Amino acid sequence: MKPDHLKGMSDDELALTLRDTEKHLFQLRFQSATDRLETPSEIKKAKKDIARIKTIQRERQLGALNKSPDADLTTQLADLEGRTEGPGKRRIKRAIVRVQHIQASRAVAAAKGSGK
Repeated sequence: MKPDHLKGMSDDELALTLRDTEKHLFQLRFQSATDRLETPSEIKKAKKDIARIKTIQRERQLGALNKSPDADLTTQLADLEGRTEGPGKRRIKRAIVRVQHIQASRAVAAAKGSGK
Protein backbone atom coordinates (compact mmCIF):
# COMPACT_ATOMS: atom_id res chain seq x y z
CA MET A 1 0.00 0.00 0.00
CA LYS A 2 1.03 3.54 -0.63
CA PRO A 3 1.79 5.74 2.39
CA ASP A 4 -0.46 8.50 1.03
CA HIS A 5 -3.38 6.09 0.91
CA LEU A 6 -2.69 4.94 4.46
CA LYS A 7 -2.42 8.51 5.77
CA GLY A 8 -5.87 9.23 4.38
CA MET A 9 -7.41 6.48 6.50
CA SER A 10 -8.98 7.02 9.89
CA ASP A 11 -7.53 5.44 13.03
CA ASP A 12 -10.13 2.67 13.00
CA GLU A 13 -9.49 1.90 9.34
CA LEU A 14 -5.75 1.75 10.02
CA ALA A 15 -6.27 -0.66 12.91
CA LEU A 16 -8.47 -2.86 10.74
CA THR A 17 -5.97 -2.78 7.88
CA LEU A 18 -3.15 -3.65 10.29
CA ARG A 19 -5.07 -6.62 11.64
CA ASP A 20 -5.88 -7.84 8.10
CA THR A 21 -2.28 -7.43 6.96
CA GLU A 22 -0.98 -9.33 9.99
CA LYS A 23 -3.42 -12.16 9.25
CA HIS A 24 -2.28 -12.17 5.63
CA LEU A 25 1.38 -12.33 6.74
CA PHE A 26 0.57 -15.27 8.99
CA GLN A 27 -1.08 -17.08 6.09
CA LEU A 28 1.89 -16.35 3.85
CA ARG A 29 4.31 -17.72 6.45
CA PHE A 30 2.18 -20.82 6.82
CA GLN A 31 2.14 -21.32 3.06
CA SER A 32 5.90 -20.81 2.99
CA ALA A 33 6.38 -23.51 5.61
CA THR A 34 4.26 -25.96 3.63
CA ASP A 35 6.07 -25.10 0.35
CA ARG A 36 2.96 -23.71 -1.32
CA LEU A 37 4.04 -20.07 -1.57
CA GLU A 38 4.09 -18.92 -5.20
CA THR A 39 5.57 -15.44 -4.70
CA PRO A 40 8.03 -15.21 -1.80
CA SER A 41 8.22 -11.44 -2.21
CA GLU A 42 4.69 -11.19 -0.78
CA ILE A 43 6.09 -11.81 2.70
CA LYS A 44 8.46 -8.86 2.36
CA LYS A 45 5.66 -6.63 1.05
CA ALA A 46 3.37 -7.57 3.93
CA LYS A 47 6.10 -6.81 6.49
CA LYS A 48 6.69 -3.40 4.93
CA ASP A 49 2.97 -2.64 4.92
CA ILE A 50 2.77 -3.51 8.62
CA ALA A 51 5.73 -1.25 9.36
CA ARG A 52 4.16 1.62 7.38
CA ILE A 53 0.86 1.28 9.22
CA LYS A 54 2.53 1.17 12.64
CA THR A 55 4.66 4.20 11.74
CA ILE A 56 1.59 6.23 10.78
CA GLN A 57 -0.20 5.16 13.98
CA ARG A 58 2.80 6.23 16.06
CA GLU A 59 3.06 9.59 14.27
CA ARG A 60 -0.59 10.25 15.06
CA GLN A 61 -0.12 9.19 18.68
CA LEU A 62 2.83 11.56 19.13
CA GLY A 63 0.96 14.36 17.33
CA ALA A 64 -1.94 13.98 19.74
CA LEU A 65 0.48 14.04 22.67
CA ASN A 66 2.04 17.29 21.43
CA LYS A 67 -1.39 18.89 21.08
CA SER A 68 -2.64 17.82 24.51
CA PRO A 69 -3.09 20.52 27.18
CA ASP A 70 -0.48 21.08 29.89
CA ALA A 71 -2.79 19.76 32.61
CA ASP A 72 -3.13 16.44 30.80
CA LEU A 73 0.64 16.21 30.40
CA THR A 74 1.14 16.83 34.12
CA THR A 75 -1.32 14.09 35.12
CA GLN A 76 0.17 11.71 32.56
CA LEU A 77 3.66 12.41 33.88
CA ALA A 78 2.53 11.72 37.45
CA ASP A 79 0.93 8.43 36.37
CA LEU A 80 4.07 7.36 34.53
CA GLU A 81 6.41 8.25 37.39
CA GLY A 82 4.41 6.00 39.69
CA ARG A 83 5.05 2.99 37.46
CA THR A 84 8.84 3.02 36.97
CA GLU A 85 9.35 -0.49 38.36
CA GLY A 86 8.50 -3.85 36.88
CA PRO A 87 8.08 -4.99 33.30
CA GLY A 88 8.10 -2.30 30.66
CA LYS A 89 10.13 0.11 32.76
CA ARG A 90 12.33 1.21 29.84
CA ARG A 91 9.28 2.08 27.76
CA ILE A 92 7.83 4.01 30.68
CA LYS A 93 11.09 5.89 31.27
CA ARG A 94 11.22 6.87 27.58
CA ALA A 95 7.64 8.11 27.84
CA ILE A 96 8.56 10.18 30.91
CA VAL A 97 11.48 11.77 29.05
CA ARG A 98 9.22 12.47 26.07
CA VAL A 99 6.59 14.22 28.22
CA GLN A 100 9.27 16.21 30.06
CA HIS A 101 10.75 17.28 26.73
CA ILE A 102 7.35 18.50 25.51
CA GLN A 103 6.84 20.44 28.74
CA ALA A 104 10.31 21.99 28.51
CA SER A 105 9.83 23.05 24.91
CA ARG A 106 6.48 24.64 25.81
CA ALA A 107 8.11 26.49 28.71
CA VAL A 108 10.83 27.83 26.41
CA ALA A 109 8.24 28.91 23.87
CA ALA A 110 6.21 30.64 26.59
CA ALA A 111 9.31 32.42 27.89
CA LYS A 112 10.17 33.66 24.41
CA GLY A 113 6.59 34.80 23.88
CA SER A 114 6.44 36.72 27.17
CA GLY A 115 9.92 38.20 26.69
CA LYS A 116 8.89 40.25 23.65
